Amino acid sequence: MILSGREIAKQVKAGRIRISDYDEGQVNPNSYNLRLADELMVYSEKELDMKKANPTKKLTIPAEGLVLQPGELYLGRTFERIQTDTYASKLDGRSSIGRLGIFTHVTAGFIDIGWDGYLTFEIQVIKPVRVYPMVKVAQISFYVVKGDKSITYKNAGKYYGNDGTQASMMHKDFEVGSNSWVKDSKKK
Repeated sequence: MILSGREIAKQVKAGRIRISDYDEGQVNPNSYNLRLADELMVYSEKELDMKKANPTKKLTIPAEGLVLQPGELYLGRTFERIQTDTYASKLDGRSSIGRLGIFTHVTAGFIDIGWDGYLTFEIQVIKPVRVYPMVKVAQISFYVVKGDKSITYKNAGKYYGNDGTQASMMHKDFEVGSNSWVKDSKKK
């Protein structure tokens, strides 16, 4: 079951959903608009390796905007920090952004219960396009979780509690003992 906009506002007031810099004007009928922070990250090598931490460099989006180029993967983040131990959530790009040929996330739309941190966007563009800091680029929706809620992202999520834009940590999946919450759940 998806929460309505009014229910999102109610849950924020109750403290079951925490959104930093919350603004009731960003509430939609079934979601909440999220803004793009003024930082981006790009990988500095042409070829990436899943088994290692790939080097990156940071870019700042100035007030006059920054032109993004096709063929480049930009990692950005939400201006807002999100936290909830009650709901699972989903990140989607706004249709107005998509109609400019900007994809704000390619595969990372689902957010597990227990998440706490900024959300990272995997941004790609079809044509060169100028983006600006603090523009509403995505929306988050919240869903009721049915069943056992003891296994949460807080238990072992590798991006839990992040303080900024995050490059891929896929290399951690190759370490012994990764996905410990799955092993822990089998013991119960």
